[in-house]
Amino acid sequence: MNARRLPLHAICPYFAMFPESFVREYVEAYTNTGDLVFDPFCGRGTTILESLLLGRNAAGSDINPVAYCVSRAKAERPKLNSIISRLREVEKIYQNSVIVQNEKYRLLLPPFFRRAFYHTTLKELLFLRHTLDWKNNKIDRFIAALVIGSLHGEMGRSTAYFSNQMPRTICLKPNYSLQYWGKHELFPKKRRVFAMLQQKAEYRLMDIQANSKGMVRLADSRKVSSVFRSQWGKVELVITSPPYLNVTRYEEDQWLRLWFLGGPPYPTYGKISRDDRYEVANKYWKFIEDSWAGLVPLLKENAKIIVRLGAIGLNEEEMTIQFIKSVKNVFPKARLIQKPKYTEIVRRQAQSFLPSSKGCLYEIDYVLSVC
Repeated sequence: MNARRLPLHAICPYFAMFPESFVREYVEAYTNTGDLVFDPFCGRGTTILESLLLGRNAAGSDINPVAYCVSRAKAERPKLNSIISRLREVEKIYQNSVIVQNEKYRLLLPPFFRRAFYHTTLKELLFLRHTLDWKNNKIDRFIAALVIGSLHGEMGRSTAYFSNQMPRTICLKPNYSLQYWGKHELFPKKRRVFAMLQQKAEYRLMDIQANSKGMVRLADSRKVSSVFRSQWGKVELVITSPPYLNVTRYEEDQWLRLWFLGGPPYPTYGKISRDDRYEVANKYWKFIEDSWAGLVPLLKENAKIIVRLGAIGLNEEEMTIQFIKSVKNVFPKARLIQKPKYTEIVRRQAQSFLPSSKGCLYEIDYVLSVC
């Protein structure tokens, strides 16, 4: 158990997330106060937040808007009283809004939504979806991160989620969800969204003392050198976890959260990124190699790279060979400075909802010096 775990780290689940203890170990080992730590696949922002808390500078990117919203909310944390004031403001506007219009929006949605959320809960979520300016306002972005972190989850185990029974990490597809709820006679419970968000803000910002600010951008990992031009030659340490080979489709799995952030009310494929999931190994490793190449201008001469990887269809030896090859093609002098660490994945939440799914069975951690 992590005795000093900060609630903000867990504001929103995300696939293949590593714990803050993983980041802390390497930040403390390979950097000093004020050094810059970077993550080109920043996911839910664990590298960014933990590095800031340890007194380092931090930056990162992700191409998925869900990851971008959550990571930037952590990197640019508003004050709690600003969030509470904004929540009270938008709730007052909601209470004075035209109810017929909110009902019209609700009825236009596909049947999935009316079985996923209690009808008043859905109307409050719809209002927030149309009102929050999460792309441009950091207070609204933090509230949006709170919403998508609570949008779906295991109703049977917790009252912290807005939805009918679902996994908290990924959202299942609409037809499968409707069949599952019908088979198990599951119906959504009423949730008071505005009151819950205030409670969540108070909890997530508990014990936050550091005022440092990180830099997060919505960007392709292969283009970070142009997006972070001001950081050229400054990155001391990279801590990251790229998409795993043949494991998940972030765009599909995060479709409900993407809907809340302005996307369509159904899963999409290849709209956000064509690199969302590779099923063919040679194309996957080319993508990984190109991502390392994107980092080159940012790194200091003696930079270290920490990578957590997993895969379906590759054994430990094959993955290590291909990973090292992808790094050495970009950094010919790169070398492992620790023996790769293999970890078996024992618990998978999807097994409760998709018992036949195979999933990723292991992860390997690599620690390299690029010179």
